[in-house]
Amino acid sequence: MTERLEADTIVDGRYRVLYRVGSGGMADVYCAEDQQLGRKVALKVLYRRFAADEEFVERFRREASSAAGLQHPNVVAVYDRGAYDGTYYIAMEYLEGRSLKQIVHEESPMDPARAIAYTLQILRAAKFAHSRGIIHRDFKPQNVIVDAEDRVKVTDFGIARAGASDMTQTGSIMGTAQYLSPEQAQGHAVGPTSDIYSIGIILYELLAGRVPFDGESAVTIALKQVSEAPIPPSQFNTMVTPELEQVTLIALNKNPADRYQDDDQFIAALEQAKVNLPPPGTYSNAYVAVAPVAEEAYPPAEEDDNRKKWWLWGGLAALLIAAIVLAIVLTSDSSPKQVAVPDVVGLTEASAQKTLEAKGFSTDTKEKTSSKKVGTVLAQDPAALEKADEGSTITLTVSRGPGKKAIPDVAGQGQNAAQQTLEDAGFKVTKTTQTSDTVSKNRVIATDPKAGTKVNAGSTVQLIVSTGPQQVAVPNVVGSQIDDARSQLSAKGFGASTTQQVSDQEPGTVLSQDPAGGATAAPGATISLVVAKASDQVTVPDVTGDDEAGATNTLEGAGFTVKVTDEDVDTPSQEGIVQSQSPSGGSKAKKGSQVTILVGRTGAPITTPTTPSGGAGAP
Repeated sequence: MTERLEADTIVDGRYRVLYRVGSGGMADVYCAEDQQLGRKVALKVLYRRFAADEEFVERFRREASSAAGLQHPNVVAVYDRGAYDGTYYIAMEYLEGRSLKQIVHEESPMDPARAIAYTLQILRAAKFAHSRGIIHRDFKPQNVIVDAEDRVKVTDFGIARAGASDMTQTGSIMGTAQYLSPEQAQGHAVGPTSDIYSIGIILYELLAGRVPFDGESAVTIALKQVSEAPIPPSQFNTMVTPELEQVTLIALNKNPADRYQDDDQFIAALEQAKVNLPPPGTYSNAYVAVAPVAEEAYPPAEEDDNRKKWWLWGGLAALLIAAIVLAIVLTSDSSPKQVAVPDVVGLTEASAQKTLEAKGFSTDTKEKTSSKKVGTVLAQDPAALEKADEGSTITLTVSRGPGKKAIPDVAGQGQNAAQQTLEDAGFKVTKTTQTSDTVSKNRVIATDPKAGTKVNAGSTVQLIVSTGPQQVAVPNVVGSQIDDARSQLSAKGFGASTTQQVSDQEPGTVLSQDPAGGATAAPGATISLVVAKASDQVTVPDVTGDDEAGATNTLEGAGFTVKVTDEDVDTPSQEGIVQSQSPSGGSKAKKGSQVTILVGRTGAPITTPTTPSGGAGAP
């Protein structure tokens, strides 16, 4: 089973692998998408061959535990950890940027102001860790990530421990030789001042473009850490002021008691040195490459004659040995073997390195913006099939992807228009929703990453779309009187509108509501209520057979107006008696409407208008 995870592999049911970022001594690191939260993460996966090794698993667990407890702007955040396919992983904050080691390779020796700025940020991360009892024990430029705005984040707490600590195993030294403190190199207990020494090495390397101690093996370097004094960094960079040089060398004292005793002291010294730096442009040709200075160039100030003679004879012996070695080299046929360089263009960086190493070459890598997939080899030097010395270095130009683009500001746009804008700019789009009291429903609140952030073209940008204000349950007010219903709705932040409907229920009773009780609505929404009202139709009294005056009084008492019309009758007994009415008695009519009664008369019919009071006028 291969160690590497392929693109689109789903780790632990949550993390989709996008591509491999790089490898370390104990793990591969991948860029992956957290499918639950829709964000990129750096997924660090322990090599399976170490998964059964308790020490490596413990280091891996300690890295997650140590960093997870350090929420600080200069420390890489750890989100999650777990087991997968026979090994273990850590999900961390994904950072767009370069390692400080890469910057050292490409841009050092460095302007002192910039070197101080980086070191101060590293020290702030160290201070935060130390204040919580965590000793990193492996500060080095490879463990420092720098983004496009020169913001620094420290990572890799794999050998960090709480408090002063000894070696993890008898006889083993944890850390990287070029950045080990003398006490680490000797296997003694370490503390905050050990981290301060390592950070001093980083500062030296930024200023000088090289580490103070190097050699062919880790043991050689460790011995130098314990016994040799560093060459002053101003020998390699003339912009290093005496004050800054002194700050650097204090941090590199062999005895922990002679270094800065805490991060605040180191920070204060650097801040003061920064204030006293000469203005930009003071020096010309400031960066000077100087060959390593032999210790003999710095003899003690006072020596006795025997000491001087010892140095003289030692120097002559060294020259004699060098001459003999040179003669052997010049007279022997030691020309390196020439080997045809394999064609690795188009391969992944890892495959190219493996192919070249199999032929006896070493590799160096530089990155270039390209439409090709990240990690694809674009070019090689020497070119394919050219002859090169066995063991020489082949420089690979590797794609860093299509470059960075600023995310457009789409806040306030409709979600469809915002998606189109982002896709037109070359980004992939996902969506999530969020309530908002200020942004209307279906409009964009913001993006993640935020607008203006520069990310790789083709990256996924998440739209955060408003669902409107937080929804509130609507009270059920059906059956309540209208005043009580309004009070209940107002208490929940709702308004009310009413329409009336004729009903047999008591006038003012709420018959129905929209939205219904138990549904949700935004605070401030208006709830529509239908309220009962009495009918405006009343029963018309039957006054047929009544005399005119009585009929008129009856109808007016029921709320009607009366019109009297005479009707010729032959019988005297029907004189003044209501013969008929319209509308008829017992029917329904609107209150205030007119009822016409026909009153019997003997002789010619006479129509008598009704007075407002309802009495019949005399002819």
